[in-house]
Amino acid sequence: MKLVFLASSATIIYYMRFHRVVRTTYDRELDTFRSWLLIVPCFLLALVINQGFAAVEILWAFSLYLEAVAILPQLVLLQRTQNIDNLTGNYILLLGAYRALYILNWIYKLLTEDNYRQWIVWTSGLVQTALYADFFYYYFRSWQNNEKLSLPT
Repeated sequence: MKLVFLASSATIIYYMRFHRVVRTTYDRELDTFRSWLLIVPCFLLALVINQGFAAVEILWAFSLYLEAVAILPQLVLLQRTQNIDNLTGNYILLLGAYRALYILNWIYKLLTEDNYRQWIVWTSGLVQTALYADFFYYYFRSWQNNEKLSLPT
């Protein structure tokens, strides 16, 4: 399954960077989010809060913290452009639903497994789901009112 994930990720990156139609949709003028504002704090947090002060544990914690906030540049761009097509809106909805379903999995494991505690995973997952919650609200509101999806500025 990991190989499928890696292959699909590589394919998406290829299309975004090299496909003649897809790459023309990128607008550098609108993409002004400074990613280092997410990367540096997540790395510093991983240095402080991890499961064991070893390189693998720090990198694992860093990946969890960064994954929790990785959607922010996309949400900021969508808010700035107010141009959310159906494919993009549905994609973000499914990404958020994927994370929200993890919460159900954690609850199930908590109820069925002894000593199941993963505070770093739970906290970063809840932060990520909370970031999607705002998008969910506007997505379902636009769907209910049969309007084009837009995020408030």
